[in-house]
Amino acid sequence: MQDTSKYAVGIDIGTNKIRCVVGHVDVSTGAPTVVGVGEVSNSGMRKGVVVNLAGPSKAIDDALGEAERMSGYQVNAATLSINGSHILSTKADGMIAIGMAGQEVTEADIIRLEDVATTGKVPANREILELVPFSYRLDGQDGIKDPVGMTGTRLEINANVVSALAPHVVNLQKTAEQAQVVPHALIPSAVAASRAVLTEQQLENGVAVIDFGGATTSIAIYEEGDLQYTAVIPVGSNNITNDLAIGLKTDPEVAELVKLQHVTAVSGRDSKKVSVKYEKETHEFATSEIDEIVEARLEELFEDINAELKKAGRKGKLPNGVVLVGGGAQLKGLVDYTKQSLELAARIGKPKGFGGVAEQLESPAFATAVGLMFSDMENVENPSLHKSSDKTHRAKQGVSQAKGFVSKFLDRFRA
Repeated sequence: MQDTSKYAVGIDIGTNKIRCVVGHVDVSTGAPTVVGVGEVSNSGMRKGVVVNLAGPSKAIDDALGEAERMSGYQVNAATLSINGSHILSTKADGMIAIGMAGQEVTEADIIRLEDVATTGKVPANREILELVPFSYRLDGQDGIKDPVGMTGTRLEINANVVSALAPHVVNLQKTAEQAQVVPHALIPSAVAASRAVLTEQQLENGVAVIDFGGATTSIAIYEEGDLQYTAVIPVGSNNITNDLAIGLKTDPEVAELVKLQHVTAVSGRDSKKVSVKYEKETHEFATSEIDEIVEARLEELFEDINAELKKAGRKGKLPNGVVLVGGGAQLKGLVDYTKQSLELAARIGKPKGFGGVAEQLESPAFATAVGLMFSDMENVENPSLHKSSDKTHRAKQGVSQAKGFVSKFLDRFRA
């Protein structure tokens, strides 16, 4: 009997944490059931990019080990997140001649048009992660979403090109290879998280996903069903910890406890003394001092976020507001602070659309990993896992990036 089981794996490679989600796909319904989850601390990364291959490689291996023990399957390949302020959105357009009058537009014409649109727009040292077509124009007819099969002589495209610096892409691929994992695709973290937390209506009306990570804050803006803009700000929750350590004149470990236990994004509370215990020693701080430090950092971060929204032409113009994901999104009062600072509706995004091990994944910290798993469902034609308990037998296949993650992601909503 032929085994029709299919598995999808998402690995969120964060500066602080590696999170892995393994899903079993029901071939009859196409719905995923999460069967394995792994989360471990990471090292060897700075501001979302790899600076030491050994650190994240070991962390990936450890996270996969946790997920493999839970699921009983061995991971050979996965869809990975990519992060860092080097990720850019670039508007591009182009035009080609189809040929003789009455000739149909083919897939080859689309590929040729995309090449024309990106030539000269994306520098040679950048790797194109994806080209998102906003619309096509065929012989003067505007607003075409898919021109394949239509007849005409002149085809134009208006698109968004998402690209990353090639050295960072190569380093991430090498890190995965060292952990004996084949990357099916590399997807910006906020774009991946969108796959797990947004609805079709939000994608159409206009919405932004903001991924608050440890060292970066990623933004993905959608409207009319398309990814309009993405950017990464090199500031995250680690900066709050560091500011607290400096301002309170204490160790970073103590500052992290203060952040987790006593920090709130909305200031104005009555001043009082709070304490944290670290290594059998109790440390006391004034809430007024804590609030002053955190407010200064959040004000600077949200000025940057507003600047990116303005650059995208969407400042204060997103009907569905913003959806907050990532570990940093769990900061007390952040939703209210976001509403005040961005003058938009805001809510915490929790992953949905799957069954199985749900309790741990309800956290916004797992939104990117779950979204990567959803994308991996569409990036693989064969099962990405083989039943085994021996990790030394992982296949060492060539690294290849699957095309079309954004378009496939959106097609699922349109279906």
